[in-house]
Amino acid sequence: MLTDEVLPLINEAANRVYSLVRETPLVSLGTDELQINANSAFAKLEQLQLSGSFKLRGATNKLMSLEPSAAAAGVIASSTGNHGLGVATAARFLGIDAEVFLSAQVSPARREKIREHGARIRIVGDDPLAAELAARVAARESGRTYVSPYNDPHVVAGQGTIAVEIMRQLPDLDAIFIATGGGGLISGIGSYLRHRAPNCEIIGCWPANSAVLYECIKAGRIVVAPEKPTLSESTAGGVESGSITFGLCRQVMHRGVLVSEAEILRAMRWGHAQGWAMEGAGGVALGAYFKEAARYAGKKIVVLICGGNPSPAVAELMR
Repeated sequence: MLTDEVLPLINEAANRVYSLVRETPLVSLGTDELQINANSAFAKLEQLQLSGSFKLRGATNKLMSLEPSAAAAGVIASSTGNHGLGVATAARFLGIDAEVFLSAQVSPARREKIREHGARIRIVGDDPLAAELAARVAARESGRTYVSPYNDPHVVAGQGTIAVEIMRQLPDLDAIFIATGGGGLISGIGSYLRHRAPNCEIIGCWPANSAVLYECIKAGRIVVAPEKPTLSESTAGGVESGSITFGLCRQVMHRGVLVSEAEILRAMRWGHAQGWAMEGAGGVALGAYFKEAARYAGKKIVVLICGGNPSPAVAELMR
């Protein structure tokens, strides 16, 4: 899939998602963390969405794109947290039945949060892949729509509405730092900026402990890469074979930055001190900016704080 194919879908999404999605603010980082860029670096606060993360955008756009018969049949998703919350929130708003498959790894607190947002929960398997495979089988057998967290043009386009907002808020943007997992977020934002702000540098950010898509891009194909546990729980995991985001990310990303767990935690604690709800993936983007800030001195920078739903274990580190 090409970025010019995604662009009209982003424009469509921007015309329909705001009955539920919020336009989130850009706020000055105003940080003396590195004594530079204090007046030209900004954070985009996606943790202020109703579901607590940017995932609401893609889920809302996908569900709003369904034909009436598909909406009436209901949807299925698999998730480790934020995607399930986004699907549950959008489905409840639209009156669509939603079921979210979770693995046993997902904490009881996250399970309950998804249930509170309106979805039915099914626990399947011991890892996220088992839950995903079971969800896909259930969707096929029941005639319901499977809502992918990233491998879907309408999901990618929904995430791209962030870039539409940024172009209104900071039209002379020079660079943006984006935490990257399966690639839906950077593909959507990057597809829009490549056309509307071609001089803007798009920087993918990964935890060094789990940089699967980064390794795929280096290899030129989707590969299985080794992973270690990371505070950035929502970006961990492999990339689906044949994912549209692999090609899109290769088109839009200018460079990648890897950050250590210590750098992620430092950034999360800094954000927490500002009063922000922040999960590990937000710390990845902010930590990458702190690491690379000298390179962007005097330029207009946006750091995407993509979500504020840490697991209880990660949240405990903020105390």
